[in-house]
Amino acid sequence: MELLKNKKLILQHVPGKGAWTYHLVIPGTKDIRGKWGSIKVSGNIDHYEFKNLNLAPLKGEDKRISINSEIRKAIGKKGGNEVVVTMYKTSDNRLALEGDLKECFKDAEVYEKFASLPDHVQYHIIKEILSQHDESNQEKMINVHIERLSSKK
Repeated sequence: MELLKNKKLILQHVPGKGAWTYHLVIPGTKDIRGKWGSIKVSGNIDHYEFKNLNLAPLKGEDKRISINSEIRKAIGKKGGNEVVVTMYKTSDNRLALEGDLKECFKDAEVYEKFASLPDHVQYHIIKEILSQHDESNQEKMINVHIERLSSKK
């Protein structure tokens, strides 16, 4: 999924922010959901190719990527300079682990009901959700099961 194509951005410099001292704010990414480490991006910054950088989630704000010294040296830029960025998502928020799915059920306050189901039923629900091919379908299936678990007494 392409996020930016040859977009001019300003390399931000905020002293004292550790790895985030130099970063790019990626416009139009506020509504991309995912926890730290689950949203990876690849692309080019001034023709410097990067792969699988973390897109940092910030609540209610556009996401950011940290621009380390290796990248800054390769592109010859510093804070305040304009860069041209092409970027695409290399991962999605699709759940891949049973533990992540159980956390969703805990967040929805239906985990106890899920855990009380026979093992073979739990297995079927987990397999059904994790086998979905994209985040949207997984989300639909999770919601179906949360609704079913919520209605059980």
